[in-house]
Amino acid sequence: MRFSVFTASTPDWTPQEAADTLAAQGWDGVEWRIIDQDPADPPGFWAGNRATWPLTGLEDSLADIDRVTRGAGLDYSGIGGYARTFERDDVARLLAATAALGAGRVRVNTPLLKTGDYRDLFAEARKDLEWATAEAARLGVAVLIELHHETIASSASAALRLIDGLDPATIGVIHDLGNLVIEGHEDHRAAWQLLGPYLQHVHVKNVAWHRTATAEDGTVTWRHDWATLREGQADVGGYLRALREYGYDGWVTLEDFSTALPLAERCADNLAYVKAALA
Repeated sequence: MRFSVFTASTPDWTPQEAADTLAAQGWDGVEWRIIDQDPADPPGFWAGNRATWPLTGLEDSLADIDRVTRGAGLDYSGIGGYARTFERDDVARLLAATAALGAGRVRVNTPLLKTGDYRDLFAEARKDLEWATAEAARLGVAVLIELHHETIASSASAALRLIDGLDPATIGVIHDLGNLVIEGHEDHRAAWQLLGPYLQHVHVKNVAWHRTATAEDGTVTWRHDWATLREGQADVGGYLRALREYGYDGWVTLEDFSTALPLAERCADNLAYVKAALA
């Protein structure tokens, strides 16, 4: 396996700082966050993130992205796009950028459940992905859809139903351990077997559930929040060992949104932790 970091989780660093720090720590690659974002001070994961490249005018940034990445000795584990399947102009821009960079794969997000009737969202997303995979084939890259809570593809079963029959050379699935703690969990080995050639990328973070209130009748309400790799509900080490036993030998991208440790220490500790888990 090769390990990278998704820069959504490194908001304090500029792209150059992110690349230099990750390379010095021994990471194999980087997955750049690409989105037009709102400003924020101090920078946060989702707004004002300094390790983000803007989607608007992305073409003008490609030389800088490649210089920063390759100059640090890092590879691309993929491109972390945020365009939804129905945003075809943005998807086309991301696919073209991925091809130009030689990054191989780009994430395209599926629709949110709250935006419509599931049946309609699913049917339209399938049409959009048929179009996107045709574009990907033309450019020699692949689309990745992520198992993500509150979307039409929160589980491996749902994702397979969405992309079944499309060419695995042009589309795959990101199996996301942390997201599955929130919604969509299926037995991991069964999910990997189900996905087969569509299992093409892995994201690792951890999540914990916390009791928030107890009603007069004793009913407990809960909320989920980001946790360190060690402290969340998921057994990260066991997950990675099972992945290896299954035969997966691709990219594993860390995206740790916990804040118990300072950013540089957090990244270094995470790499040490996952390598020790597989030792």
